[in-house]
Parts: sequence; structure tokens; C-alpha cells
Amino acid sequence: MLADSHCHLDYFEGEELEAVVSRARDAGIGRMITIGTRVGQAAQVKALAERFPEVWGTVGVHPHNAGESPMPDVTELVALADHPRIVGIGETGLDYFYDSAPREAQAESFRRHIRAAREAGLPVAIHTRQADEDTARILREERESGGEFSALLHCFSSGRALAEEVVASGGYVSFSGILTFPKSDELRAIAADLPEDRLLVETDSPYLAPVPFRGKRCEPAYVRSTAEVLARVRGVSLESITELTTRNLLRLFKKLN
Repeated sequence: MLADSHCHLDYFEGEELEAVVSRARDAGIGRMITIGTRVGQAAQVKALAERFPEVWGTVGVHPHNAGESPMPDVTELVALADHPRIVGIGETGLDYFYDSAPREAQAESFRRHIRAAREAGLPVAIHTRQADEDTARILREERESGGEFSALLHCFSSGRALAEEVVASGGYVSFSGILTFPKSDELRAIAADLPEDRLLVETDSPYLAPVPFRGKRCEPAYVRSTAEVLARVRGVSLESITELTTRNLLRLFKKLN
């Protein structure tokens, strides 16, 4: 069964939430990871993961929210992740496109999340936009100073150099509906070349609905369309992509097993 490695189910409520999860089941989506973006949202993420057997979660602070006070420290992040349905730390990282938080705050929050992920033994989900060099630098510095940790570049739309560096250090790369967009030829070329054991797919719903659902509110069921494009660019079957991306997900998010 396919898996959606990164979605935001907290954007759906009531009957709509029930319908979204039901449609994901019907589409053969066996696992969904709903992502934390604020400390205050952690309880909601945990409740969603407890409510639906197909759903797990992460806890963390999105770079857009990194300037909010108080910034959680490593101990608090590790404590928030101490739950059977929480499988990762994040999303965290750097976003220089919107610059919604000061860059210094984004960097400090990013480092704290990496250290918490290392301490908790969980992967860190990374958001990066127009910040390739600083993202790579912080990952290198944290690995050199503190040791190894598991990392995932989510909703990848950055340059080839960042993807290759993260993969070379043992990390993973997840592709969203952006992979299906008409102008994403460069992204598809990167997806075609990366090692198969480092690939994941996601929706980042409710954003970035893939072709042929552009203009609609994205949901986990649509991850199939991204997987189909990934299969096509790599010259393999959808069944093969389903198997390998799910296998990769289980290798990265060990608490899913």
C-alpha cells in the first residue's frame, strides 16, 4: 500500500476529516503521517494519530513559526515526542522565500530540532525553501559536532546539490505534487537519478494538489498521482514505486513497524 509521508490532517475537521481519511483508505493509502508545525498543536496531532489507525504524527515548529516565543528547547521537543504514535521531529528548517521568522531564529530552531531528533532516535522532517546552502551547512555542522541523525527533505523542490548531499549522508528525499507540474522538468530529472532506497512520496496536503487535481484542496488520496509520475520518470511500474517508497518509509520511520 502507498504511504503519504507528510500531510496536515489538522486542516480538515468533522465530516470532512472523516471523508478525507476514508478516501485515502479507498485509494490504497495505508499510512499517513500528519505533521506538527507548532508546539501548541502537538496535542491535536496526537489525538489525530490515536483516532485513526492509518495515521501517525510528528511534533515540531515550522520555520514560519520559529520566531514565536518561547522557542522550545531540546528537552521539551524530546518530551513531546515521547508518545507511541509520534514517529518524527519537525517539520523544521529554513524558509528564505517567505522569511516569516528572523533567519537567526529559524537556524536556532532548526538546530534544536536536529539535536532533539538525535536524542530521541527519530528522524527530522526538513522544510527548506531558497535556503539550500544554509540548510546543507547546518546539517553538516550538526553532524560533525553531535553525531549522526536521520533526516528527510520533505516536499523537495530545491537544487540537485542539496539532494545529493543529504542522500550521501544517509538522508531521504520526499516528492510532492510539485513533481507532476508541467514546469518541473528539472525536479523530475533529479527524481529519476536519486538512489531508489532514498525516495519517498507525500502530498503536503492541503497544499500542492498534483496533476490532475490542480486547483483542488489536496488530500492524502492524491499521493497516488505523484507516485505514478515518479514511476514514469524512473521507468518502473507503479507497483514497484509503491513497494520501494513504503519500504523506505518503514526504514526511516522505525516506530511505524
